Amino acid sequence: METRQENIIRTDYADVMQKSYIDYAMSVIISRALPDVRDGLKPVQRRTLYDMYELGIRYDRPYRKCARIVGDTMGKYHPHGDSSIYEALVVMAQDFKKGRTLVDGHGNFGSIEGDGAAAMRYTEARLEKLTQEVFLADLDKNVVDFVPNFDETEKEPEVLPVRIPNLLVNGADGIAVGMATSIPPHNLGEVVDAVKAYMKNSDISVKGLMRYLKGPDFPTGGIIVNKDELPAIYETGTGKIRIRGRVEVEKLKNGRSQLVITEIPYTMLGANIGKFLNDVASLVETRKTTDIVDISNQSSKEGIRIVLELKRDADVENLTNLLHKKTRLEDTFGVNMLAVADGRPETLSLKQIIEHHVDFVFEITTRKYQTLLSREKEKGEVQEGLIKACDVIDLIIEILRGSKSREQARDCLVKGTTEGIRFRTKTSERAAKKLHFTERQANAILEMRLYRLIGLEIQALQAEYAETMKNISTYEDILNHYDSMAAVIMKDLDGIKKEYAVKRRTSIENAEAVVYEEKKPEAAEVVFLMDRFGYMRLLDKVTYERNREAAHSENRYVFPCMNDDNICIFTDTGKMHTVRARDLPTTRYRDKGVPADNVSHYDSTAEQILYVAPLAQLSSSTLLFVTEKSMCKLVSGEEFLVSRRTVAATRLSPDDRLLFVGEPGEMEQVVLQSAGGYLLRFLLKEISAMKKSAVGVRGMKLAGDDHLTNVYLLAAHSDFAVTIHEKPYVLSRLRLARRDTRGTKPRI
Repeated sequence: METRQENIIRTDYADVMQKSYIDYAMSVIISRALPDVRDGLKPVQRRTLYDMYELGIRYDRPYRKCARIVGDTMGKYHPHGDSSIYEALVVMAQDFKKGRTLVDGHGNFGSIEGDGAAAMRYTEARLEKLTQEVFLADLDKNVVDFVPNFDETEKEPEVLPVRIPNLLVNGADGIAVGMATSIPPHNLGEVVDAVKAYMKNSDISVKGLMRYLKGPDFPTGGIIVNKDELPAIYETGTGKIRIRGRVEVEKLKNGRSQLVITEIPYTMLGANIGKFLNDVASLVETRKTTDIVDISNQSSKEGIRIVLELKRDADVENLTNLLHKKTRLEDTFGVNMLAVADGRPETLSLKQIIEHHVDFVFEITTRKYQTLLSREKEKGEVQEGLIKACDVIDLIIEILRGSKSREQARDCLVKGTTEGIRFRTKTSERAAKKLHFTERQANAILEMRLYRLIGLEIQALQAEYAETMKNISTYEDILNHYDSMAAVIMKDLDGIKKEYAVKRRTSIENAEAVVYEEKKPEAAEVVFLMDRFGYMRLLDKVTYERNREAAHSENRYVFPCMNDDNICIFTDTGKMHTVRARDLPTTRYRDKGVPADNVSHYDSTAEQILYVAPLAQLSSSTLLFVTEKSMCKLVSGEEFLVSRRTVAATRLSPDDRLLFVGEPGEMEQVVLQSAGGYLLRFLLKEISAMKKSAVGVRGMKLAGDDHLTNVYLLAAHSDFAVTIHEKPYVLSRLRLARRDTRGTKPRI
């Protein structure tokens, strides 16, 4: 029996992983996430548009169900999820996302506020006229290469013959592996002008191109406020564009006014409109502004209209600056003009994008006119043969009548072969031997209908031949002379601009940075409350006095402070978090307040609050710190007069946590209690005063893995009792010992 020998290939696992991952990354980059610089389309967009073209869903024909388009695209060209194909189709139909829509959608295709499109079984679509005439025209003229689809049962275009720089007109966004693209949309008319300027002078600079293409033109309008930074962005292909929404002031009959937002930044599309409304409401709730009375979103199909109703004496300019500073009414669009050029991803400048496009247009125009020239030459050859045939039609008829087969007649017309053909006279036979039509001419003669022998038909044939010769001359001139081809391309661009260009929607200007002067509230005494869940709020004095008893029984911390003070929160991780009182809501008594997590860096999942006090109070006091490992120290409150929102309140040893923070006040003694049942009472003055960065001194000697569980502060003659083994124990009964001793176990 023959044994099969295994061929084991040994290789480094890292090499296999590296090669596999690079192959995967390049597949995502080239075949999915990034657009091609030539047509500005990702593969899924290109395949969807081509499939619609193949299905005959033209702009002047009825709509077809999107489910049919998606299914056909997936089955023929794009073997991925139907949701990704439908999403690409929807985006190409949304006029608030694209500079020019490529698909004409019928039905619910989503809204500017982030509402999703209806399911594809409900919606319908067809090609836009622009797409059909500028993106898909001339596919029958061999202008681009066709490649096999995923299973080699169909052919699909490698790239669409787009005659405008779609990468600029519609922009692009996509996340690949290790790279991402983000290209803003531009005005079609300006893009065409920039392309023509480059064709007239290929040495033109980016600044020169920007005399025609001013900058991005977002479908949502808005105002670009960093005009001077645009040349550097278009030179490098990367940068940040600052966009503001357009705000108008409307006067009302009652003497009030309202701010109306009619255009939004492009980055506010979708759910960010709702977030903007929430942010404005938050500014009102946290009393960052008191000028806004009401907020309403009155947007409709006609456009964006967000209305902020103001109180009578509102500072409109300062409020507008606040909205720019604290909300997404002013936002940043990150530009990264990354696209697939010559088969690899490359970050391109404005000039490079136009250069690649012009090269591509010259290529498809060359291929188009080569195809047309070839067709005209074939047509001219046939017409020339028919005209010649009309001159010797009697001889041809005699050949046809005397031939026994079509092949015999064709051989006579092409080669002058007369064997086997009966002629009436020798003269006719001699004339037949001189015939030398081409194969194409001979076939046309044999298929010619008798009505073509009418005089007027012969004249029409001669006129067609003259037109064909004229076309051949024109096409040869276009193919042989750069200027002639450039003139054809520019004429085509002019026609596209005339029919499809629209006015610019986004303004471009230089604006000063927003300066918002925060109005400081008038200093007033309030009462701070924090409940056991960490919710914080302020009460005015009147409300507090009315609910004094309930306030102290239902809350963990209650103390008076000023509304311009800072509240300090000490946690068991040794940190101090600062909260500005002005960031806390002044509420009615039964309102809940805000969690400490929302207004500070405190993390309720990892920290536990030990002590809360106003900063003004701390500045004139001393704090006692005690850790679980019995490290103690006194720290002056002045140490915590810092501007940072979070600082280290003390230094902790590894695996140690803060157990107690508090102000000793008039207390003179400290009692430490350990988990092992030991108690130690000593004088407070034995604890050293130190800096907050010090570890401290030892309070109780702990045995093994014992640790402190409680800290008590006592006055000189205090009868304070605690529960030990479910029985009360007065701490003053403990022997007054020295710090840094073991302590005793009380007998109960």
